[in-house]
Amino acid sequence: MSDIEEFISADGREAEVMAIEKQIKDEGIQYLYCQFISVTGRIMGKGIPAKHFGTIARKGFQLVYGSTANLFVDRHGDYIGYGAESKELVGVAETDTFMKLPWDPKTARVFCTLFRGREEKVDGGAFLSSDCRGNLQRIHAEFEAKHGLHLRAGCEPEMMWLKADADGKPTVEGLTKPNCYHIDPFAELQPLIHRVVEYGEAMGLDMIQGDHEDAPGQLELNFNFDRAELTADRLSTYRQICKQVGRELGAFPCFMPKPFMGVSANGCHHNISLWDGDDNKFMPEGDDPQIPGPIGMMAIGGIIEHLQALTCLGSPTVNSYRRLWDTGFWAPVFADWGFQNRTTALRISAPGRFEYRSVDSAVNPYLSMAGLIKAMDHGLDAQLDPGPPEERNIYEAMREGKDVKKIPMNLGEALDALRADEVIKSALPGDMFRVFEHYKRDEWERFMATVTDWDVDEYLDILP
Repeated sequence: MSDIEEFISADGREAEVMAIEKQIKDEGIQYLYCQFISVTGRIMGKGIPAKHFGTIARKGFQLVYGSTANLFVDRHGDYIGYGAESKELVGVAETDTFMKLPWDPKTARVFCTLFRGREEKVDGGAFLSSDCRGNLQRIHAEFEAKHGLHLRAGCEPEMMWLKADADGKPTVEGLTKPNCYHIDPFAELQPLIHRVVEYGEAMGLDMIQGDHEDAPGQLELNFNFDRAELTADRLSTYRQICKQVGRELGAFPCFMPKPFMGVSANGCHHNISLWDGDDNKFMPEGDDPQIPGPIGMMAIGGIIEHLQALTCLGSPTVNSYRRLWDTGFWAPVFADWGFQNRTTALRISAPGRFEYRSVDSAVNPYLSMAGLIKAMDHGLDAQLDPGPPEERNIYEAMREGKDVKKIPMNLGEALDALRADEVIKSALPGDMFRVFEHYKRDEWERFMATVTDWDVDEYLDILP
């Protein structure tokens, strides 16, 4: 049986489909968003009358392959990833992700797994390898089957609430002053916060805390950690919620990593741990509460070993690297680790938990978490030793003679590092790496082929 037929005929699935059909009828749900995630983390898909949910669940919908790359063209006018001659994917609803939208109870959403068309001569009905969300599920399942461990992750989704103009378009002005951890600007944003929390709780996000960060209008609202694929879905849902709240309250939720210089950027640190059932294997096992057990140390070894390539997945835009160049704002630029050391790319933020810091608000979490799983898999297989934790400020350590590698400092360098790293490339299997590299290489080339305001200001009057 093909992957799509096995998926559709899984034990108990038909009863779940029928239960949702009954819910749609009983609750008067009229419309449905059938969603999947593109290479850049955008939410793509189709809208259908909800009465046709059964068709999407039993047969699926069709859409062009290029939708997994946002259906964008490169600077040469060619479609990214897939041309116009390519076949069409099939998206099949995942019953456990069906959920009403709290701001519009007549509308629901469901995430979909993507497959190749059933009629294709090569791998007909197989999982579509440019489905980053499906890839994470499968990569995680393979890791768990191999090691008996699973990744639990939380994230810190920083973003900025900007003022909108009279036409509803965003400005480059935050709604509040850049005062970090101050309650007063946090209170100014309470109408937004309350609505985000209300919608988040209604859509399965266990909202736990929040604060005003140190950029204009910058908020971090946290939800509880869970298995990697669930956290990635919840981050995607959180972004949708913020967009909806912005529409309702006349503000613009900005997930651009660095819209302002001279203040902190928008990060999205991943807090990670490996678990055997309900046993956290990152917990210390010796006398030193700052040092993880052996599984944790090998996992750190894998991440540090592959940090150059991982940076491409965690800092995926040209703008991401402004965060690294604007010094003094705790952005990690060195491939090292330490306990509560914010000058390193990986810090132990608490016993049993690592904060992976080389990641920002533009991240596609399905790619970044798949990459982390592959790095830790290599660390466990090769029993990699990351060396002792760095307790000094990394700049002081370097002045004292420590040799520390920098992470890539622009998107071009990061893309080169990813291409050279077979371990992290395996987190983008099949077509996924080709589509990702096409998209991001074009982004880098378009930037390099652009005359910016800085160029004009710097060079217009360069001679005589």
